[in-house]
Amino acid sequence: MGDDRGVCSEESLTGGMDVWSSSVQASSSPDHIVVMVHGILGSTTDWKFAADQFVRELPDKVIVHCSERNMYKLTLDGVDIMGERLAEEVVEVINRRPEARKISFIAHSVGGLVARYAIGRLYRPPRRKAVEDLSSGVCDDISRGTICGLEAMNFITVATPHLGSRGHKQVPFLFGVTAIEKVASIVIHLIFRRTGRHLFLNDNDEGKPPLLKLMLDDCGELYFMSALQAFKRRVAYANVGYDHIVGWRTSSIRRNSELPKWKDSISEKYPHIVYEEISEGKNSDKCTEDAMTVGNCDALEEELVTGLTRVSWERVDVSFHTSRLRFAAHSVIQVKDIAMHSEGADVIQHMIDHFLN
Repeated sequence: MGDDRGVCSEESLTGGMDVWSSSVQASSSPDHIVVMVHGILGSTTDWKFAADQFVRELPDKVIVHCSERNMYKLTLDGVDIMGERLAEEVVEVINRRPEARKISFIAHSVGGLVARYAIGRLYRPPRRKAVEDLSSGVCDDISRGTICGLEAMNFITVATPHLGSRGHKQVPFLFGVTAIEKVASIVIHLIFRRTGRHLFLNDNDEGKPPLLKLMLDDCGELYFMSALQAFKRRVAYANVGYDHIVGWRTSSIRRNSELPKWKDSISEKYPHIVYEEISEGKNSDKCTEDAMTVGNCDALEEELVTGLTRVSWERVDVSFHTSRLRFAAHSVIQVKDIAMHSEGADVIQHMIDHFLN
């Protein structure tokens, strides 16, 4: 199915949506697959606006696939089960596109955790074993592995709870009240089932540590950190406020003391981007003084921050504090519904303008 602006889309046999440009000649067909992953209780249509924009602006570069394997209530089955489904779906997409040479992921909310799990399953180690230490955060093209044989380019998360949802003020609508946060941690599985346990870090399948902790390292045939490191770019877009589902700290992979002071827009082109930084991979061996002030230092959260920041991240902080629908920031940041969330279009444009092809 096409439109008058040169964008075609079709539903795959499994129900996922592929989007590409109808104006591209066969001789210059795009070789870069972009997998877009929705969040909890979401569907393929959540990324429709972004998919169309990517194809219009990069017509000879990208084919976008909006994932469908974990829609609606299937998002409650757990990050690992969803990750396995997404990995199978990506393999099918790659098999349909033999011309593909590169791959990127753009994921919203819990979809970012699902994508991190999936790439761990899809990772293929380099033929020549890397000699550098993972903790150095340095990786050259010779030592990079691939994602199912494709060059790993951009891994972009949007309002993703990388540190889980258990910590102080990690879920803003709980108002930062410790008692409410503790109760939520206990009952969350009644609402969000297994996924809720993963988000609140209280899963212990077969006596194992929480899944998000396991995902800090390679684990058997699941190469979680090697896969993340293989990407040329890792980017975390985060709402600085008014996102009542995912807090700023967890979505930007920072400690409280690392949250920057921000001002209004830093660019006319991107009126809702209020801060940007690139952090190199680093190590930290102890809880910060700031973490200790919020109540006996959440050691597990500190492990997650330390583990994830062994690799470099670009952080892009977003604010809709002057927007009409600022209380819907969690959806506006991805333009989930163009009729309601159009104010987030500059965030999508920022992704496109900085996208490695």
